[in-house]
Amino acid sequence: MRAAWYDRKGPAREVLVVGDLDRPTPGPGEVLVRVRASAINPSDTKGRGGARGNLAMPYARIVPHQDGAGTVEAVGDGVPASRVGERVWLYEAQLERPFGTAAEHVALPAHQAVPLPDGTSFAEGACLGIPAMTAHRCVFADGPVEGKTILVTGGAGAVGYYAIQFARLGGARIIATVSNDDQARIARKAGAERVINRRESDIATEVASFTGIAAGRGIDRIVEVAFGANLETSLGLLNPNGVIATYASDAEPEPALPFWPLVRLDATVRFVLVYAMSRQAHEEAIAAIGSALADGRLMHNIGRRLPLERIADAHELVETGHGGGKIVIEL
Repeated sequence: MRAAWYDRKGPAREVLVVGDLDRPTPGPGEVLVRVRASAINPSDTKGRGGARGNLAMPYARIVPHQDGAGTVEAVGDGVPASRVGERVWLYEAQLERPFGTAAEHVALPAHQAVPLPDGTSFAEGACLGIPAMTAHRCVFADGPVEGKTILVTGGAGAVGYYAIQFARLGGARIIATVSNDDQARIARKAGAERVINRRESDIATEVASFTGIAAGRGIDRIVEVAFGANLETSLGLLNPNGVIATYASDAEPEPALPFWPLVRLDATVRFVLVYAMSRQAHEEAIAAIGSALADGRLMHNIGRRLPLERIADAHELVETGHGGGKIVIEL
């Protein structure tokens, strides 16, 4: 089978190889999927690049990418044969395993291959996995959101785009922050009622205008992509008993927590890592994603579609943020 892999960590163009590998065989409880689309997450590029100096290889050879979509071609012991031929979207394919979805075939636990409705393309299905499940957890981990006001930072990003949609489906009012006009258009399309260009406008002033609270508060929950960098601002926006659900803090990877300001708000800081979420949290997210897909209520923001041979280009687009949306490898 055609696949991409790396035998050492480093820059994409230096370590990624495209060639032929043996097709895997599904083990007990697994399915073999013919991959049609493989999406790239920041965790995929950071793992390959050796983020934070971690250059150790957990396996001698790694086929990257956690997310994808395709068709079940074979099943292992304990998996119903009726699954053969099923269209599926995949998540965490490379979690604690050497081979992910950047290949024509991947074997993975059967529960990580989720039925994909006929109305959703393989490229769209590949976008779901890590971003959509992270978004669902950030929005709903602390209960229903109906009638609440939610701030989604990075509203045009992969997680933010789905977070806006889940919050809207849950009955919340949504404010989103972005960095440019193109991102503003994307966030509005997802369902944000107020979109703030953080480079041009004062966030507190814009929030106060939206909520009608002069002090600038009024936010019940924040879905946060830049926890450390935004923490001071967040403390001025969050309502008492509010929640900051954060899944990234790249600019300030080890921020200091302002204990007393958080205590005075009786605030919750929820750290969300999809790879560490409970099985129940995964199942809740999968159910919500499935329901929204079945009803045609979930949109997807695909930026570029590239062939496997251009996987290095694809990784660089993710790293630079110049892809204009989700970067998908089509096989």
